[in-house]
Amino acid sequence: MNPTPRRPRRRSATRSVTLADVATAAGVSPQTVSRALRDREAVAVDTYERVEQAVAATGYVPNLAASNLASNRSRAVAAIIPLMNASVFAETVHAFSEALTPHGYQIFVGSTDYRPDQEEQLIRSFLGRRPDGLLVVGTEHTPGTRALLTSAAIPVVETWGWTDDPVDLLIGFSNAAAAAELVRHLVDRGRRRLVYAGALQSGDFRAAERRDGFAAAVRELLAVEPRIVAADDLSVSMDTGVALLDRALARYPDTDAVVFASDVFAAGALLACTRRGIPVPERLAITGFGDFEVSAHLVPSLTTVAVPTQEIGTLAGTLLLDRMQRRPVAEPVRDVGFRLVQRESS
Repeated sequence: MNPTPRRPRRRSATRSVTLADVATAAGVSPQTVSRALRDREAVAVDTYERVEQAVAATGYVPNLAASNLASNRSRAVAAIIPLMNASVFAETVHAFSEALTPHGYQIFVGSTDYRPDQEEQLIRSFLGRRPDGLLVVGTEHTPGTRALLTSAAIPVVETWGWTDDPVDLLIGFSNAAAAAELVRHLVDRGRRRLVYAGALQSGDFRAAERRDGFAAAVRELLAVEPRIVAADDLSVSMDTGVALLDRALARYPDTDAVVFASDVFAAGALLACTRRGIPVPERLAITGFGDFEVSAHLVPSLTTVAVPTQEIGTLAGTLLLDRMQRRPVAEPVRDVGFRLVQRESS
């Protein structure tokens, strides 16, 4: 039977709660408390629960600044993502956090808004706070950003893209290959007049890779010049999807399929077709990218590419943890692939 945590001693208003106080309340040694707070999986479950109860009862707050100075480790990891409100990136960060939090690491997150200069500023700022590791969405960086990452002397994991020259660790897939798979699917379904539509903002390298994959597949399979419609002056939103649909049909009235760079754009366009009486997929096939939750519930449901967002986050956290704890990483580069999801819109 586990001993009941002892009642914490009353302290004066001017005296801070110490690690020894928590140890006394939990009935364990200060070393055990320190180990439990540093990595919950380093102690038995019941021991961690007693320490956790004692921390709550005493109001103990660890002096992280002193601990960081003593160990030269911050117990913090930074994550740089393009958008805070994009569910696919949120899922990756959530899985990343779940892989690291039980080991005593805290995650702080920054958003680039698809701006390479802002990515560089964020990374410079975060590195000034001495994180133990860093996750970055994407593999294309400014020369300044790449210099910061290679000289940071901490583990770095790039995600959501593919490159033959990663900074350090890489968990990703080929956006170009995924777009080419969509083209093959549409051509197999008899479509011949395809348009690629995306925001193509200067810092959205993944959308550019999808565009290039689309273009290469159209040239190979249809032997025609690819049709590209961009809205780099607009944000990532369903309204932009409607604007892209309008531009595609105005420029290429005979279009029989639109490959959108994101499910967000595709959803806006598909709903606009429903309102306007444009039959999908009879008159116009529509595809997206990302397999957002809403995609399966649209009418007609949306054909898209599914990316293992949670697997990316979990693997990134696992590999980064191994590096931060100085364990060997057998496979520093992992291709998680993608999956074509065929639904009613094509």
